[in-house]
Amino acid sequence: MPRILLGVSGGIAAYKAVEFVRLAVKAGHAVRVVQTPAAQRFVGAATFEGITGAPVLVEEFERDPARGAYPGEAVPDHEPISHLELVRRAEAYVIAPASANTIAKLAGGLADNLLTSAGLACTAPLVVAPAMNNAMYEHPATQDNLAKLRSRGVHIIDPGTGSLASKGEWGVGRLTEPRELLAAVEAILAPGFKPHSLDGLRVLVTAGGTREPIDSVRYVGNRSSGRMGFAIADEAATRGADVTVVAANVSLPRTEGVAYEDVETAAELEEAARRLFPDADVLVMAAAVADFAPADAAKEKLSKAGRDGLELQLEPTTDVLSALSSSRRSGQTLVGFAAEHGEGAVERARAKLERKGVDAVVVNDISRPDIGFDSDENEATVVTATGNRQLAKAPKSEIAAAIVDVIEELRADERQPA
Repeated sequence: MPRILLGVSGGIAAYKAVEFVRLAVKAGHAVRVVQTPAAQRFVGAATFEGITGAPVLVEEFERDPARGAYPGEAVPDHEPISHLELVRRAEAYVIAPASANTIAKLAGGLADNLLTSAGLACTAPLVVAPAMNNAMYEHPATQDNLAKLRSRGVHIIDPGTGSLASKGEWGVGRLTEPRELLAAVEAILAPGFKPHSLDGLRVLVTAGGTREPIDSVRYVGNRSSGRMGFAIADEAATRGADVTVVAANVSLPRTEGVAYEDVETAAELEEAARRLFPDADVLVMAAAVADFAPADAAKEKLSKAGRDGLELQLEPTTDVLSALSSSRRSGQTLVGFAAEHGEGAVERARAKLERKGVDAVVVNDISRPDIGFDSDENEATVVTATGNRQLAKAPKSEIAAAIVDVIEELRADERQPA
């Protein structure tokens, strides 16, 4: 969920900021609001709080009940400095309306209130939408200040021309319409934008398919390519998570910033997963782990000469997901995968959810040739304790994003008071 911090300065156009917040929340953005004292003469904090579901801050040293968290996020267990935490978490800081006074302060690097302090501390895209009387807007001082901000990389959303606050006044200085402002902000965020909603979270993903040796050349394996697991790892990393992938025989390209540990067999995957799991906050068990392995693998290649056939004695491997689930600590989220065939797949996945003690199971119907193994597309159902979520056929990157969304929701639900 993208996070937008909105700064509202004093001016009649503050009423448009209310509509901007409504539209942004409806579009799926998480919004926090800071106001100047003058802004509260036009719109009260309760209005913004009712729409965003989060407290509004005015004073620089005012305690933030949400401790810098945005709607949908867990409240940190420490008391951060409000203006620093709010902008640190924001994907964009939008100041609308920006009065002539506020623009002058931003241009001069002043930080004498919460709004301008946040502006000085902001490393995310800073978007300034001026709104004022036409004479104030056209004054050389205001124009110089806007030019300074532009030269520093600040995005200025130029005001429109039309009726102004005072009766009979007409000219440039109208705050751009809320829909246009939101579109401008989203356009600024769009190139490569992803929400950093998993900052600091440690995610462990298993991907690919294990190979159980018959001899030094042959093996018992499966058709899993690792595409789904790698896509989930990439999505989690893009959202700010610290991601480690245990990759079982995966030949796909690797993503910079994601750690990989290569394994071949179920036993090797089990060892790696057991070692890494205690430090993980989230486990996504997307690998296809062999249920059985040859009991006595030959150390050399078995010769075909003189043989009428070959009999293999198979023995069960460890159910890695169940083993990890039995040792889970409080606060860990576990997601399993189920490759099912035909009717009853969801029912079998729900039984697996309960039997293995995990938080979600992603079930794929492998009877369909157009999705799943070695395909760039997938279709899945995510089964949780509260219901099923159908993920329509889409590229695996989109399915991965939807699965990570479910993980975020599961973790948010865990933190809700009983």
